Amino acid sequence: MNDHDSAYDGLVDGDGHGQWAFGTSFDDPLAGVDTTVPGDVDLGALARYCLMLGDDALVSSQRLAEWSTRAPELEEEVALANVGLDLIGQARLLLARAAAADSTVVPFISDTSPVPAEDALAFFRDQFGFRNVRLVELANGDFAHTVVRLLVFSTWRLALFDRLRMSRDPVLAAVANKGVKELTYHRDYAARWVVTLGAGTAESKRRTADALLEIFPFVDELFVPTQDELVLAEVGVGVDPRTVRPEFDAVLAQVLHAAEMEEPPSRFSGFVGGRGGRAGLHTGALGLLLAEMQSVAREHPEGVW
Repeated sequence: MNDHDSAYDGLVDGDGHGQWAFGTSFDDPLAGVDTTVPGDVDLGALARYCLMLGDDALVSSQRLAEWSTRAPELEEEVALANVGLDLIGQARLLLARAAAADSTVVPFISDTSPVPAEDALAFFRDQFGFRNVRLVELANGDFAHTVVRLLVFSTWRLALFDRLRMSRDPVLAAVANKGVKELTYHRDYAARWVVTLGAGTAESKRRTADALLEIFPFVDELFVPTQDELVLAEVGVGVDPRTVRPEFDAVLAQVLHAAEMEEPPSRFSGFVGGRGGRAGLHTGALGLLLAEMQSVAREHPEGVW
C-alpha cells in the first residue's frame, strides 16, 4: 500500500457529490432504460406517487438501522442491515424519479447547492412533507415487534411491486422489477421469524401477540388509496392498493396459521380530519426519527468529504 491508498476509498461516494446520503455501489436497475415519462401521465401525480413509495422505504430503512449493535444475534443484525440497505436503494431511485418528474417537490436549498435531489428530499423536508404510511415510523419496540412489522410491510409492498413491474412508467417498472427480488427475501425472512417466535416459548408467543396488537391498527392505512394512486392506476402507471388486499390477507393468514397465532380484531387507528401519513399527518415518532436521521446534513448542508 502506498501513501495515497486508503482502506476507506471504497466507501466514498463515486458520483462526485461526496456528501452524507445513500452511499454508492448500488446496482443500477435503470442502466439502458429509456426514462421518458409517457405523454399522457400527470407529472405531479407521478412525483407524489414516487415520493410516498420512496418515503415508505426511507423511513423503514432508518428504523432497521437502529438495530445496529442491538439485534439478538450478529446474524440477525447483518440480515436487518441488509434489508435496510435494499430499502435505501429503492428510496434513492424513487426520490430521484419524483424530483425528475416534478422539481417542485424538492425543498429549496440554493441555486448553487451541490445537494442532489434525492438527498434534499431525504434530509431537508420536515415531517409534514413526508408521505410515508404511519406503520413504518412506529418505534421499533422489541425484536418481535420489528419482524411482525417487517412481515406486514414487505408482504404489502411485494404485492404492490409485483404489479408495478407492468407499469407504463419505465422507471417504476425497473425499480419494481429489482425490488420484487429484494422484497421476496424480506417477506420470507420476517415470516420465518414470526413462525419461530409464535410457535416458540410462552414468552416469545406473548411478545408476538403483543406485536400483532400494536401493528394491526396501522394495516388498513396501507389500502386506502390517494387520488394520485387512482389517477395513475387508471392510466396503467400506478396500482390501486385495494387490489392487493386479497393477496396480502392470504399470505398473512398462512403465516399466522403456521405460527399458531390468531389475527387480532381489526382496530383501524383512524385518520384525523380524513388525513393520515399520505397527507403528511404522522405520529410523534416520525419527528424524533427525522431529527436523528437529518442532523448531520442540516448541520453541514453543503458539507463535502
